[in-house]
Order: sequence, then structure tokens, then C-alpha cells
Amino acid sequence: MQYLDEKQLLCDLCCQFYNKGWVSGTGGGITLKVAPNLALIAPSGVQKEQIKPEELFLFDLKQSQIIDEPKNLKISACTNIFINIYQNRPSVAAIIHSHSINAVMLTKINSAKTVSFEKYEMLKGLSGGKYSEIHTLPILDNVEYECDLAEAVGQAVLDFPKAFAVLVRDHGVYIWGDSAAQAKVHAECYDYLFEAQVREKSLQALGLMK
Repeated sequence: MQYLDEKQLLCDLCCQFYNKGWVSGTGGGITLKVAPNLALIAPSGVQKEQIKPEELFLFDLKQSQIIDEPKNLKISACTNIFINIYQNRPSVAAIIHSHSINAVMLTKINSAKTVSFEKYEMLKGLSGGKYSEIHTLPILDNVEYECDLAEAVGQAVLDFPKAFAVLVRDHGVYIWGDSAAQAKVHAECYDYLFEAQVREKSLQALGLMK
């Protein structure tokens, strides 16, 4: 099978993310570049922890078309969003779409268009991140159909060149990296930061923290 190692890696990541609660209920998505213009994309509407290598789509990013399509499956609803991220950030090699409860709750307690983090050690886990610097992410409003987010996500990638994620209110987050390993690290670090800020805001509301 073509790109078997990469397909197995993507399936393994889906299982790990399912166990973290990021892609439960058939939600979420993932893609991995296997060549400059070729990417594997997980199918839509399937239980991510049960995906098999032969159920992954192979997509031509340059021609914007499927070149290997599994039977009786649909490509991810995130596909156009993935394409825009790849196009606007050429170094990106992997993208994760998470429905993390920490990401969702963070957007529910923050009505602004951005969220910032500073003075968290975990910021060092982000590429180029520093404990003492402010790290800002965009927050987009959700829409009924995920494909309609593609243009806004693509623009946010351009507008926030130091960010490795775009939050979508009431929905989740898109996170990327220059390799599958880096995307995984970024996803874990961001989820920690999301949860930490939600807890921080809760303590502040109780008057237990400034």
C-alpha cells in the first residue's frame, strides 16, 4: 500500500487524540503531507479511533482533487480549511482539528476576537515560544457548515504569523506544525494552555486569584 507508514502514523494519532477526547463522536479531523503537493486526509463522519490505513484519502493539493478515494466514505468536511492552511503556510506538514472541551470552553468565556497567553512555562513547547512573551491566537465565530470557515481560517493564518492555531467559537480549534510530531506537540501544549486559562478565569471570578 502506498504511503503505508504515513497512513499508519495518522491512524495511530487518531487513536491517541480520541483517548484525549479531542475527536470523540466522529468529530474532528486530521491531515498529513506525504509529498509537497500530496496529503492524506481522514474521512468524515467516522469514529476516528477505528480508522484503518486503507480508509484514508490521498489528495492532490495543487490540483485540488482526490486521487485515491476509499469506497463508501466521504472526505473530511475540513478539507477546504486544510487546503487553505497548507497554501497560506507552506511549511506546514500536518494539521489537527480538535473538538477539545478546553478549546470550546475557552471561547465561551472570551467574547473577544483573540485570546492571549503569557507567563506559562508550556509556551516553550510552541515553536519559538517563550515564557516571557505574549502569544496570541485568533477566535473566529462558528458557522453552520464547516466548509464555510475555509476563507476566514486562511485569512487568520496570514494575519497571525506567529500562531500555530485558530480557535472557532463553540466548535474547537485547528492546530498545525511543520511535521506530525510538531503538530502533536503543539496540540498538547495548546490544550494545556486552554485549560489553564479557563481555570484561571474561574478562580478570578471566585476572587481567589488576581
